[in-house]
Amino acid sequence: MGSSSSWITSLFLFLLSTISWVTSFSIDENFFQCLQNYSQNSIPISQAFYSPQNSSYSAILQSSIQNLRFLSSTTPKPQFIITPFNESHVQAAVICSRQHGFQIRVRSGGHDYEGLSYLSDVPFIIVDMFNLRSVDVNVDNQTAWVQSGATIGEVYYRIAEKSRNLGFPGSVCHTVGVGGLFSGGGYGFLTRKYGLSSDNIIDARIIDVNGRILNRESMGEDLFWAIRGAGAAGFGIILSWKIKLVPVPDVVTVFILNRPIEEGGSKLVHRWQYIADKLNEDLFVKIAISSDIANKTINAAFESLYLGGVDELLQLMEQSFPELGLKKNDCIQMRWIESVIYLSHLPNDEGLEILLQRNQPKTFYKTKSDYVKEPISEIVLEGIWERFQKVDIPVMNLFPFGGKMKEISEHETPYPHRVGNIYEIQYRVFSRTEDGATEKRINWIKELYSYMTPYVSKSPRAAYANYRDLDLGTNKNGHTNHSEAEVWGHKYFKSNFERLVQVKTKVDPTNFFTHEQSIPPLSLFEK
Repeated sequence: MGSSSSWITSLFLFLLSTISWVTSFSIDENFFQCLQNYSQNSIPISQAFYSPQNSSYSAILQSSIQNLRFLSSTTPKPQFIITPFNESHVQAAVICSRQHGFQIRVRSGGHDYEGLSYLSDVPFIIVDMFNLRSVDVNVDNQTAWVQSGATIGEVYYRIAEKSRNLGFPGSVCHTVGVGGLFSGGGYGFLTRKYGLSSDNIIDARIIDVNGRILNRESMGEDLFWAIRGAGAAGFGIILSWKIKLVPVPDVVTVFILNRPIEEGGSKLVHRWQYIADKLNEDLFVKIAISSDIANKTINAAFESLYLGGVDELLQLMEQSFPELGLKKNDCIQMRWIESVIYLSHLPNDEGLEILLQRNQPKTFYKTKSDYVKEPISEIVLEGIWERFQKVDIPVMNLFPFGGKMKEISEHETPYPHRVGNIYEIQYRVFSRTEDGATEKRINWIKELYSYMTPYVSKSPRAAYANYRDLDLGTNKNGHTNHSEAEVWGHKYFKSNFERLVQVKTKVDPTNFFTHEQSIPPLSLFEK
């Protein structure tokens, strides 16, 4: 009787697995056939289609996952990955995902801090745009068309190929994909002079929920407004951006000065808050604060780009920030494109081609953000330094505003954090290996964030959408309560959130393009 029961159980499990395999095969075939029907055949869709049965599936999936917290055996995996070679492949992915009930996640560089470009709790596919990364620079018009699979490093490189006197205000990290960077804001060493990346977008091509390709004129100004600061993934799939290039001089000057907190660095950080947003707009001085827990030291690195020569820089610094003690031999003159490499802490012996590298060392990390409107006291700063000694590899980046940022209305784009902000804080804690302390580090950054509450922006306590933080709240199971959505929506976008809801309701009323913090349409608000 026992052996008979065991035989029946084994047969049942075999039949169950067979049915599961047949069902999976049927889904694969039906979805793939749909893709073929809607794709142009210049490059077969089969070359861009990966199912879990494909030997390259895991390599493609893992290729640009930058946060190792989301790379484990228990992490949800996509039903399929599509790596489009042309625009029709992207159109087919949208149309067929709607027909077959799959959610779409769109990945450009894989830097989404919460993994939302490659994770979902429901059946989903990934559209990975890395094959669509051309950068077409027009020096005469001072513009470029950039496909959304390009990294900002590739953009910088292609501009420098054509001109030493043109640049673009993008991020410090060269491996960030422009699909997410441009659509969420994007700032770096040119921000005080020229604003955000999104402030310098003049056209775009997007695939909407119906699979149509729209440009600025055909999508309308409301949607064009929304995708320049609110993240485009909740509205459609960006194929390419037209950007306005900006002038840069033949020579710029850079410096990186390390000032240990224990040796006067704390007073310099405190003083910096009073001048950082008031400096000449050609001068950008950020601070990177890090600790060495083994040696119990904390360092403040003052990192700067000046759009001009060293003598002019020294005069400005002597007038505005003499306490730093900047000397001529601390400074280096170079081309703007070389400053990108230098200020990114990249090796300078590999030439400009290092900007074409799409990947960087992967780490386990958690990030949060804040905006500061009033200088933080030395006593409060001391509380930060005390906390920095309790965990390994914590980082705080302080990005100064003012200049162009205070000249642009908070309603010009969805990104509202303009006038009145002295600087933005990026909190980050990470490790290079899984050592069992990831949860401890996450708790540490949450405690630091809590400690900072009285000293940063209020009503709302603002946050940067490109530094995605699910601790602020999420859409749950495709539905959300209006009062809950307003919490994180107003932190990222302030009063622009209400207009974003109206745009979303108009262009994607059924919420096909969705993720945990995408703008929800009115139809999904629970009363």
